Amino acid sequence: MGTVPEYFGSLVFDDRVMKATLSSEVYASLRKTIDEGERLDGSVIDAVASAMKDWAIEKGATHYTHWFQPLTGITAEKHDSFIAPAPDGGVIMEFSGKELVKGEPDASSFPSGGLRATFEARGYTAWDPTSYAFIKGKTLCIPTAFCSYDGHALDKKTPLLRSMEALNTQALRMLRLFGNQEAKYVRSFVGPEQEYFLITKEMYDRRPDLRITGRTLFGAKPPKSQEMDDHYFGTIKPRVAAYMEELNHELWKLGILAKTEHNEVAPAQHELAPIYASTNVATDHNQLTMEIMQKVAAKHGLVCLLHEKPFAGVNGSGKHNNWSLATDTGQNLFSPGETPYENAQFLFFVCAVIKAVDEYQDLLRIAVATAGNDHRLGANEAPPAVVSIFLGDELSAILNAIETGTPYEGTEKTQMELGVDVLPKFNRDTTDRNRTSPFAFTGNKFEFRMLGSANSIACTNIMLNAAVAESLKSYADRLEKADDFQTMLNELIRKTIKDHKNVIFNSNGYDSNWIKEATEKRGLLNYRTTPDCMPHLLDKKNVDMLTAQGVYSEAELKSRYEIMLGNYCKSVVIEAQTMVAMAKTQIAPAIEMYAAKVARATAAKRAIDSSLPCKYETKLVKTLSVLLDDISAKAEELEEVLLTIQEASDVGSESIMIRDTLLNLMSELRVSCDEAETLTAKEYWPYPSYADVLYSVQ
Repeated sequence: MGTVPEYFGSLVFDDRVMKATLSSEVYASLRKTIDEGERLDGSVIDAVASAMKDWAIEKGATHYTHWFQPLTGITAEKHDSFIAPAPDGGVIMEFSGKELVKGEPDASSFPSGGLRATFEARGYTAWDPTSYAFIKGKTLCIPTAFCSYDGHALDKKTPLLRSMEALNTQALRMLRLFGNQEAKYVRSFVGPEQEYFLITKEMYDRRPDLRITGRTLFGAKPPKSQEMDDHYFGTIKPRVAAYMEELNHELWKLGILAKTEHNEVAPAQHELAPIYASTNVATDHNQLTMEIMQKVAAKHGLVCLLHEKPFAGVNGSGKHNNWSLATDTGQNLFSPGETPYENAQFLFFVCAVIKAVDEYQDLLRIAVATAGNDHRLGANEAPPAVVSIFLGDELSAILNAIETGTPYEGTEKTQMELGVDVLPKFNRDTTDRNRTSPFAFTGNKFEFRMLGSANSIACTNIMLNAAVAESLKSYADRLEKADDFQTMLNELIRKTIKDHKNVIFNSNGYDSNWIKEATEKRGLLNYRTTPDCMPHLLDKKNVDMLTAQGVYSEAELKSRYEIMLGNYCKSVVIEAQTMVAMAKTQIAPAIEMYAAKVARATAAKRAIDSSLPCKYETKLVKTLSVLLDDISAKAEELEEVLLTIQEASDVGSESIMIRDTLLNLMSELRVSCDEAETLTAKEYWPYPSYADVLYSVQ
């Protein structure tokens, strides 16, 4: 196996490989494309394709694929072999520049949201040279964008790259105004913390709800879940440790900077956090990470659950999106330095983010909207659906001083003394961490915590990049015309603080009083569900901004509305259909059999002696019988509503019916079934209990 530095990135056609396999001229040209977006000419592309093929074959690859991210939320690939017929009846291994740059997968079965007719099958994939090719199994995977025959983006990568370019353009305008002539580009960087559950394959296979929907639709609360706080950062169990070890090995071979791993709050819940990478690469890496997590789990007899809320009553899983901006020279634009009060550039970029988050809080909520994440947001385990920013006391005090024109008395880093001589003294940070905030400044980056664990990080970062680009553009348009840059800059910063301070909140985001204050006093939005927020994607201000920044066309935005809301509807309908099937074919018969057994036992006791006490049995049979009738009635009602939903005129109407009617019925059916589980003998209940599943991995 070798040491980590020896095998890290061994399956990636990265900069080290390019330097070793390409001529200096070809390498320089490709590097300029990666760094600055310069177009490649045909001869360079052919040389890269040849080197890439030779390297891949040497690594054992026999096929190649254009690896892309359609609007399904997962990745897609079509494998073609390198072989071509030789005149002597044998084969040769070929891979041309044309095959590297462009592919033509059938696009007819991918979601398009009305961007093309069903019979219009042609789609194109285009090589993304900014994300390194890699080998998976025996296939060379080439990261690509995916578009329709008419040029509409049918994927998540294309709008993400557009948003990064928009942000780069506007950020460079501002850096030039600040006197920075050295930076060639500005990129957003992301480090996504990935939460997940691990359960045994045996338990998973016995839960049809988990197999079909990714979450449990029934399950009584276990005697112990996370009340003792003993799982968080606890000792990692040997079987889980073995899984994590192999997972790290596989990720490192693919050049993914997996850094931190630990137990999370809920039983069987864990987290993996990588070192940050450019947003495009981080998005590709996170998609790969989720895929590999599940594959490695299978090798260990485990199943990796990525659903945001696989178990009711215990913490769900999120994906914290740690986002920052940096130049090619290595300058982090959110690093305040030693004196942030005097650091005008830092304060300016922070204000640009504040303005962006406030003005486009709806887009950030939309970016994380899924049926699964709706179960998690606002449940005292994740941020509320209200978007606010945590800045910490020091930065908030600085902004307040700027707004009011009063002197700022700085907060110095103070030395922590723990009262034990053997322990070292260290400086306390001037800003604490707020785990209840949706969007928190954490020293030199912003942590967006609303994202669900199964989500691609692309949509969140598309909206964030675009919104900040719009803020920067509005500033640059004025500052470039200003007679006095410093005076205008101070005026803009002060105005931004005054106009957008309502979005800043440094206290407990879980407090119900905050939601009332946020919505009633501060005017912040509270879109609690996907049907609440999704229509606002097409609000004029959002369409105008996203089209002006060149991130989406209006047609592409309409397609995203249809697809995202359609996915919500399909997900919940599948869950409801699964509930009906489980309730009618397994849960109800189990209750009936157990109640009948108890009734027979009661009759047998009375046959022996009519005076024998049978209160327990009688009450149990009565209770189970009432629950059985209730379950049957609710399952039938669910079926009727499902039929009605099929007649909805459009996806918006369907989503409202689901939100207002279907979800309530599903909840009622679950309550009755979960109560019956607590009364039915374990050997009769058809599914493993929560305790069985959550504590299955030893």
